[in-house]
Amino acid sequence: MEPDPELEEFATKLFGLARAGDTAALCAYVDAGVPVNLSNDKGDTLLMLAAYHGHADTVRALVERGADPGRANDRGQTPLAGAVFKKELDVVDVLVRAGADPRAGTPSAIDTARMFGLDGLFDVG
Repeated sequence: MEPDPELEEFATKLFGLARAGDTAALCAYVDAGVPVNLSNDKGDTLLMLAAYHGHADTVRALVERGADPGRANDRGQTPLAGAVFKKELDVVDVLVRAGADPRAGTPSAIDTARMFGLDGLFDVG
């Protein structure tokens, strides 16, 4: 079955909204039925892209709509580790409050924090 070009264009638009932090537009689509844990061909979810690009409000809104804060992409990377990598501390806070496990993923958020000299970021071992 060949991919539907219109569907691909729509999905590309949604992932672009997540990257840009367009919370209102993205959440309108999710509220209308787009799966909140929609992922691209690399396994990156809307939440992952919003987190990696530093959009704490978008991350919060997606989590409130049921996005999985611990869902790793196809490379084992979690939204929390991505936020730590980008030093997006507001996003880190939202994800931790939502239950993201700093020990999960490869590398974990804890390991990522250590790599960047942010050893005290998590109060865990």
